[in-house]
Amino acid sequence: MLNGKNWYQLPVEQVFEALETVSGGLTSGEAKIRLGKYGYNELDVKKRSPFIRFLLQFHNPLLYILIFAAVVCFFLGKFMDMGVIIGVVLGTVVIGFIQEGKAEASLEALKKMLVPECMAVRDGEKKIIPARELVPGDVVLLESGARVPADLRLFSAKNLSADEAMLTGESLPVTKSANPVQGQDLGPHKQHCIAFSGTFVTRGRGEGVVIGTGKQTEIGKIAGMMQETERITPPIMKKIASFTRFLIIVIPLFGAINFIIGLLFGYKAEYMFLATIGLIVAGIPEGLPAAVIATFAFGTMAMARRHALIRRLPAAETLGCTTVICSDKTGTLTRNEMTVIRIYCGRKDFRVSGVGYEPKGEFISADKKLDSHPADKDLVETLRAGYLCNDAVLTDDGQGLYGIKGDPTEGALLVSAAKAGVTEKFLRLDEIPFESDQQYMATLHKGKKENIIYVKGSPEKVLKLCRNQLIDGNIETLRTEKILGKSDEFAQDALRVLGMAYKVVNENKTSFSVEELDGLIFLGLQGMIDPPREDAIAAVRKCKAAGIRVVMITGDHLQTAKAVAGQLGIGGGADGALTGEDVQRMDNRELCEVVGKVSVYARVAPEHKFRIVEQLHKRGEIVAVTGDGVNDAPALKRADIGIAMGITGTEVSKEAADMVLTDDNFASIVAAVEEGRHVFNNIWKVILYLLPTNGGQITAMMGAVLLSPVIPIFAERLPLEPIQILWVNLIIAIACAIPLTAEVKEKGILDRPPRDINEPLANAFFLRRVGLVSIVEASAVFTVFGLVYSALRDSGSANYLAQAGTAAFTTLIFVEVCYLFTARSVNRSAFTFSPFSNKWVLIGAAATLGLQVILVYSLPLFGISPFRTVPFPAQWWLVILLVTPSGFFAVEIEKLIRKRSTKAVSRMHIVESITAKEFEDIPRRNELREIVIEQEGSVDDRFDRLIKKCEILDIDHSVSQKEMFEMVSDALSGRVGGSKKNLFSLFMEREKQSSTVILPGLAIPHIIAGGIKEFDILLVRCKEGVVFSDVSGAVHTIFVLAGPPDERNFYLRALADIAYIAQDKNFGRNWLTARDIEELRDIILSAERKRVGKA
Repeated sequence: MLNGKNWYQLPVEQVFEALETVSGGLTSGEAKIRLGKYGYNELDVKKRSPFIRFLLQFHNPLLYILIFAAVVCFFLGKFMDMGVIIGVVLGTVVIGFIQEGKAEASLEALKKMLVPECMAVRDGEKKIIPARELVPGDVVLLESGARVPADLRLFSAKNLSADEAMLTGESLPVTKSANPVQGQDLGPHKQHCIAFSGTFVTRGRGEGVVIGTGKQTEIGKIAGMMQETERITPPIMKKIASFTRFLIIVIPLFGAINFIIGLLFGYKAEYMFLATIGLIVAGIPEGLPAAVIATFAFGTMAMARRHALIRRLPAAETLGCTTVICSDKTGTLTRNEMTVIRIYCGRKDFRVSGVGYEPKGEFISADKKLDSHPADKDLVETLRAGYLCNDAVLTDDGQGLYGIKGDPTEGALLVSAAKAGVTEKFLRLDEIPFESDQQYMATLHKGKKENIIYVKGSPEKVLKLCRNQLIDGNIETLRTEKILGKSDEFAQDALRVLGMAYKVVNENKTSFSVEELDGLIFLGLQGMIDPPREDAIAAVRKCKAAGIRVVMITGDHLQTAKAVAGQLGIGGGADGALTGEDVQRMDNRELCEVVGKVSVYARVAPEHKFRIVEQLHKRGEIVAVTGDGVNDAPALKRADIGIAMGITGTEVSKEAADMVLTDDNFASIVAAVEEGRHVFNNIWKVILYLLPTNGGQITAMMGAVLLSPVIPIFAERLPLEPIQILWVNLIIAIACAIPLTAEVKEKGILDRPPRDINEPLANAFFLRRVGLVSIVEASAVFTVFGLVYSALRDSGSANYLAQAGTAAFTTLIFVEVCYLFTARSVNRSAFTFSPFSNKWVLIGAAATLGLQVILVYSLPLFGISPFRTVPFPAQWWLVILLVTPSGFFAVEIEKLIRKRSTKAVSRMHIVESITAKEFEDIPRRNELREIVIEQEGSVDDRFDRLIKKCEILDIDHSVSQKEMFEMVSDALSGRVGGSKKNLFSLFMEREKQSSTVILPGLAIPHIIAGGIKEFDILLVRCKEGVVFSDVSGAVHTIFVLAGPPDERNFYLRALADIAYIAQDKNFGRNWLTARDIEELRDIILSAERKRVGKA
């Protein structure tokens, strides 16, 4: 704020003095002077012109190579080739320009939140002035429905409330006051005497003096953060960029080598220029950008069907590798519908079923359900008080969709009453509205015989007005301590609690005052909460199974956040929840360590949320962040995936986000993550399909030059023309690769953890697959080219060179089309799924083959040959068809060899990436333990050599936990200096000390840490069944495993436990040597990397 002052701490008099103003406002002359000093009350948005953005699209190394090739074609007079290359360049540039996004749009939306005009006091008179001309010291008038035009220090507030959700995340309107607030560095949510620019006045009237304009306002600070924040480059784009850098080094290098070798072999420079251009064009996957964008586009359509709109295409894939989701609470994880769930009246406790605003539910007391119209007078009167002392309206759209107009808390009271059929309306005669100082509301109603005053509000305040209470329909002495104890109990469960009371007055009384609110009869308490969405609970569970951590970041109270997080299964225990103030006190080093453990953050300001996201990035996490308010925009922009709410979200948050949820539902995020993983799988398939085309062409072009001394035919002509190579790259990408994006999702796609984003695109498996298909394709091209060339030359054909080239060109197309059918799956054989399960692949293949036939036979009849093709004799089609399946069968054989060498049915998981903390999470633990791989003898032999260091103790499945520990103690007694350790006693003792429940089967090395240190591995295996309820258990170096001794997965389960404990630095590694640990890890990683789909 202005001059760094904490204006909320200062009394009104000091505020006026500091700003050199009065309640009558500034003079027009003074306002003009200050306008020159402070500038206009608007946000400064820096924009780039569309022309500059268009030019920047050319800043792409791959395009540089293509442009160079086009220039060479121009000087060689190859204008057709040059035109096609330029067309590819421009197409790529236009696509990039369109998909770059609206970088400035979020700031433009932020500007729209500033009101055009406002009511101010100038020269002692009330005037409507342009809000952009407001200056510090101006006096502004506020009323219900108005948007606050600048940051104001209130000096008058009458029943004033403001909706600050867009700024603070607070789901309920905030009551405003003119009184100063004490405390240092308080967040906006605690500055009750400040009205913030861009927020809405929901009730009452007020006056305030301007303390901040433009970039000095809270909303201005957010705009500044957004301008300074750079978007994160999506992981797939980083991989493609890295692969591009690899290509721009390798392709020109190959081109230069090819050119030099050709000159050394005596070729003319012009010939070698064309050959080199052909090689360069062959090496650049021109169709890859279009194919990748199409994959993104198909993914976004699938996500849209599941209520997730993608605004920036690469975000569709980034979702698939998300490791942390930072979610808002209200409306995303919860319903954003306050619901009464507990009532206390008389001496009875009632639980209320049903969620949301639909007036359907039951009242349960002492495990007994009450009738739909309960006769309990205490309950009925408590509900009636909440129903009548109420300004909200329950709405019904006629289609069963209910809503609330007014305060959500009051709405919850309407619904609870309607569930019991208490909906009779009594004429309201007078009211005392809610004020922050008094903390209650009172209404006077005309009764059937006498008039009645109903009061609702803070239990403490309401009780002070009461003398008696209603118990079992009778008026008895007030039991304040009992009621306050119950109120505290409700509050500890994070319920918002309201007390209800009434008073019977004379039927002639039509008005009343605060002074008459004494001697009331207390009725009861109603406790409400914004309940978690049921589908959000299931979605959080899915996230855990998928290796994704869910973090709740909210502007709500800490106690509420922890309670809701607990219901959702997010956590938030003693060490798992922090407030924004806690975050504020930490430096970045401390925060970086904490964000790896904490799952709940409450009372968080925009800068806190931004820092949390930033530190998660530093830990290597891929972070998705949800938000709906202006305060969320910087974090949305900084996140790998910014997710805005489509229903409740502001335009600012939507423009800053990469994805918008149309239903504001956390479950839709998880659905989008599933689709994101599917997108990556399809991109991987597309790249594995396209790159062998380029590899085959490079191999053919370079191989022809290198082999020309021994195969003279290559000295006369290269097998492929540059323009033919361009056609192959583009038609294969569009007609064949894009249909791969329509492949169905793999089963269990959410049962595996996120992929490692640091794994390079061109890994060992990738290079092997591309190399294999490239060699096969080049061999097919050489074979057909050589056979047709020799036969037609010997037969005296005048056009044998062009015919041989056309046959080679056609062969390449046909081999690629046939390879398409096995490229539909990276690992599965094409014979394991129906060729008709993806009709687009069939259509694409047919279209490609049909176009090729037209190019070869139809167009030349009309003297048209844009790709320099000529018809060749029909008998050579038999040769082409014979070599067509070569790529298909080469990959099928490679898949079969890999399958036989591993027989892997494993989950995509690298053991070395699991930390001890993560291992404690049950889905992750089970996932690791459930790795079952049939291994080859060589790997078994390595393990057998190691297992000789271990002692195996076989036990019967019927033994108790205590008996099992005693048997293990006996087995270990000789290894620890002859002193027998009672592990069961030690186990129980450590459990009491830690005051935590250790799940059966959980790896718990700490229970004997320090008790037994020096011994080799002891494997405890059950003969016929399981000892614990879980799959397996580990006690330091003691491994309790399921399954008979002869099951091979016994050893694999032991490996999983060994690997976990070997990583636990807290307990040392003196029981296994470094070499042992390395060998164990190698065994697991070797098996893991041989799984289906991994190199």
